[in-house]
Amino acid sequence: MEPAKAKLLLVEDDPTLGMLLQDFLQSRGYEVLWAKDGVDALRHFKNNQYDLCVLDVMMPGLDGFTVAELVRERFPQLPLIFLTAKSLHRDVVRGFKAGADDYIKKPVDEEELLVRIEAVLKRADTGTVADEGGERNVYQLGGYRFYRRERRLEHPAGNRTLTEREAELLALFCSTPGSVIPRELALQKLWNRTDYLARKSMDVFLGRLRKYLSKDPSIRITNIHGSGFILEIGEQH
Repeated sequence: MEPAKAKLLLVEDDPTLGMLLQDFLQSRGYEVLWAKDGVDALRHFKNNQYDLCVLDVMMPGLDGFTVAELVRERFPQLPLIFLTAKSLHRDVVRGFKAGADDYIKKPVDEEELLVRIEAVLKRADTGTVADEGGERNVYQLGGYRFYRRERRLEHPAGNRTLTEREAELLALFCSTPGSVIPRELALQKLWNRTDYLARKSMDVFLGRLRKYLSKDPSIRITNIHGSGFILEIGEQH
């Protein structure tokens, strides 16, 4: 997807920041519609389709988390970037649970926001194929091709069938490559608990995935101390 063709919905209740970000993103070639609050955002979604939504969390009436959950019901594949002053760990976890592809804390650096938008749009448009239910089934990870539904990881050097939990964990990383997956979110989503034994079990599965992906040195699952994990796909190192 070429950035100049992308249509964005900016949801921000601060008039100064909203106008500033709209003008900046439009100057970079994006078509940007600006919703002033959560209710206004839902009204926009009824009449238009967007390539990405930049969504403030702290808003009167409907907050960003609620808007995201409602939007996800209708547009499950729409990329979402939360823009918020809320920096507590539980808020970040809630943001990812609500379907965030990225999470940017205020004050906003316009150039950083631009780079993150471009990265999320690229991930949404590259290396994925949707199944009949609208969910992505095929992911391209460097030299690997991952078939989520079939739990199959293919590589020129050999293929591997994953266990259900291995496939679920890899799919979680593939859904937001380049973004931190909080450990608690992964544990709650896949293990339904966050205790010591669950953490140890997750470490075992992470070790397996790292081994399975080791044939391509451009792929790393990196531990971000105190936060979680991130799937990095880049140049060979």
